[in-house]
Amino acid sequence: MAVDDLFQPFTVRSLTIPNRFAMAPMTRQASPDGVPGSDVAEYYRRRAAGGVGLIITEGIRLPDPAAGYPSSIPTIAGDEVLAGWRRVVGAVHREGGTIAAQLWHQGVQRDDADGVVPVGPSGVDGHGRPRGRALEIRELGRLADLYAESAANAREVGFDAIELHGAHGYLLDEFFWTRTNLRTDKYGGALGSRTRFPAEVVAAVREAVGPDFPIIFRFSQWKGTDYGATIADDPTELQELLSPLVDAGVDVLHPSTRRHYVPAFGDYDRELSLAGWTKKVTGLPVIAVGSVGLETQFRSEKQGEVIQPAPVDRLVEQFDADEFDIVAIGRALLADPAWVNRLRRGELDRFVGYDPETALAKLA
Repeated sequence: MAVDDLFQPFTVRSLTIPNRFAMAPMTRQASPDGVPGSDVAEYYRRRAAGGVGLIITEGIRLPDPAAGYPSSIPTIAGDEVLAGWRRVVGAVHREGGTIAAQLWHQGVQRDDADGVVPVGPSGVDGHGRPRGRALEIRELGRLADLYAESAANAREVGFDAIELHGAHGYLLDEFFWTRTNLRTDKYGGALGSRTRFPAEVVAAVREAVGPDFPIIFRFSQWKGTDYGATIADDPTELQELLSPLVDAGVDVLHPSTRRHYVPAFGDYDRELSLAGWTKKVTGLPVIAVGSVGLETQFRSEKQGEVIQPAPVDRLVEQFDADEFDIVAIGRALLADPAWVNRLRRGELDRFVGYDPETALAKLA
């Protein structure tokens, strides 16, 4: 197969990625008290050594008690934490890779086992049930500042970019979604108003990191509580959703899908994916993601099932059609850190697929 173009570099602002492959962000809960240790550095180093051009870290919780649980999810504040991230960044850079820090607030999806009350736009979860409490307008500015401070810390320790997690029903996505955003003030109602707070976060981050540091924004239609959910039902609504984020300073969009090849709006185009539509309506670089290299879509595995390898023909076709600029890989890289190099060498026949139990047991 003609995959050579996927191994060409790509530049956005100050970031040059050596190829078009990214590691998708995947939560690990392997940083005691929020501090990424040497095992975290080695985990990411192995994927960079295996050919990944851009590492996107697991979600990094904001330094706010309500932002995330448990405490083994890394944060990005404090001398010991920042020293840990310097080691991670250095390990990736020594292998020739680049790395982006994904900033994360769990919103009302946060587990409250420690007694901390979750917060969100309306105190309503993805099932439409009361949970936690609604954020007051006066709290939103401080939250935007926390994103900005975290992004500035990421730049200071050597990260090459940041990604804002605005997908899967977490805080920023909860503002987008009508099921979780029932506000009647300027942050609720029409889609343009529901996009207001995420756009304010982007603007605060842009001011904190300066004009040349890349900002990636991850969004999704599907939610952890509802795989069939949508926030944009057609290309016009998708443009309405994304334009305020672009205007506020986003450089790259990362539409998260469970299958990268599924058409997003079949009534308008029977083939174009969400990545393709995102690029079409914004003109920005796009990261595609979703079951790359594997037969079964994310979170549809049966207990004890080994997910079989899948060909990358359709992925190459989408890249040739200019639907995306970078592709993120998740489970295949958990199973085999050298998956990208296998593809480069034409050795994917040696990739045996994804066994959840085996992969999770050897994450370090």
